Amino acid sequence: MSVVAIVGRPNVGKSTLFNRIIGQRRAIVEDVPGVTRDRNYAEVTRYDVPFILIDTGGFEPVSEDRLLVQMREQSQLAIEEADVILMVMDAREGLTPSDIEVVEGLRRAGKPVFYVVNKVDGPKQEAEVAEFYTLGVERVHPVSAEHGRGVTDLMDELLAVLPHHEKMAEEEQAHEVRLAVIGRPNVGKSSLVNRLLGYERVVANATAGTTRDTIDTPFEYNDQRYVLIDTAGIRRKGRVSQKLEKFSVVQALKAMDRAHVVLVVIDAAEGVTEQDLTVAGYAYEKGRAVILVVNKWDLVVKDHKTMGQYVADLRDSFKFLNFAPVLFVSALSGQRINRIMGTVEKVATEFNRRIPTPELNRILKEATLSHAPPMSQGKRVKLFYMTQTAVRPPTFVIFGNRTQGIHFSYHRYLVNQLREAFSFEGCPIRLFFKDRE
Repeated sequence: MSVVAIVGRPNVGKSTLFNRIIGQRRAIVEDVPGVTRDRNYAEVTRYDVPFILIDTGGFEPVSEDRLLVQMREQSQLAIEEADVILMVMDAREGLTPSDIEVVEGLRRAGKPVFYVVNKVDGPKQEAEVAEFYTLGVERVHPVSAEHGRGVTDLMDELLAVLPHHEKMAEEEQAHEVRLAVIGRPNVGKSSLVNRLLGYERVVANATAGTTRDTIDTPFEYNDQRYVLIDTAGIRRKGRVSQKLEKFSVVQALKAMDRAHVVLVVIDAAEGVTEQDLTVAGYAYEKGRAVILVVNKWDLVVKDHKTMGQYVADLRDSFKFLNFAPVLFVSALSGQRINRIMGTVEKVATEFNRRIPTPELNRILKEATLSHAPPMSQGKRVKLFYMTQTAVRPPTFVIFGNRTQGIHFSYHRYLVNQLREAFSFEGCPIRLFFKDRE
């Protein structure tokens, strides 16, 4: 998936343009504990060509004394990671020295750059646009992100230059399992990849953020073809510097976009951090199968209760991943590494599993008899039958009457009944309701 980065000074309307392009205000809420959070990126799928959009201004707060330095940093990040760049300027404030310096850097990037003059709300602002042609650029795009003026034309031209990534052949997709290794920097992802592959495929050292690009390695295990994806680490916001690791979250997103099974690697010595929850939340939202891998287990002082308590703490922290198996390993010593691929194999099988409709409806009948559906507007919700509509992840639809009255708690109850009957270890379950015509 291509990456489009929005850069520019504070208060030029980057976030407004961001919201306008994605077609909604940015607050995303999913009714699962631990998943909701603020974003400064979005996967845009409403156009013919899907892409990842980044509002660079959200990556760190901008202070007046470091304004130009941080603009250079954000522009450099965009140059390194983006396929296309939207440079946003302000028609009301006019062209500033800061704008000029950033544009000079972008011009050397060798990538498509769209020079966008925002806040062009009427004829008065249109007259101010001419000044921006003194930058020496061929085309300036006057828009009003707040009112949508000019944004459609901008998007038409943007989509025309986005790389069209060819999809894999359906047959290859059906038989190949893609495995992504994600996590914060320095949790041992690259060392883990090397252990799994049995040789030094990825450079690994103790410097956080060594890996900046995703690295794919095909291999076979028990006659099954796999592709192992090693990703750049995702840094804590508070520890982000002017280095390129700031955009590593985008690399992880792109990797998870291609993956089926995700290994979320956690540092056993540091324990679960907020950033671990964030990383795992990305995998959950994308509907990927997940395995929690606690690395550096050899560094933990243990007794007979340590592992059990650690699992209990993980379950308490990762409430939205109560289905994910937990493995304790040491990439450095090789401890329990041999358990990973066996678990991946099992989870990948579950991820592709189809349940016959008669079995599903038997479970539905038992579930509704044990715990009747809720009332909606004074009448009982009726659930008639269930069918599986997709795999990767397992997806089900229940047909009934007044299904809009189904509360989240009853939705969760039915998901738990499916999991109790069929396990789906490591896999999220997607369950939807639809009123029968």
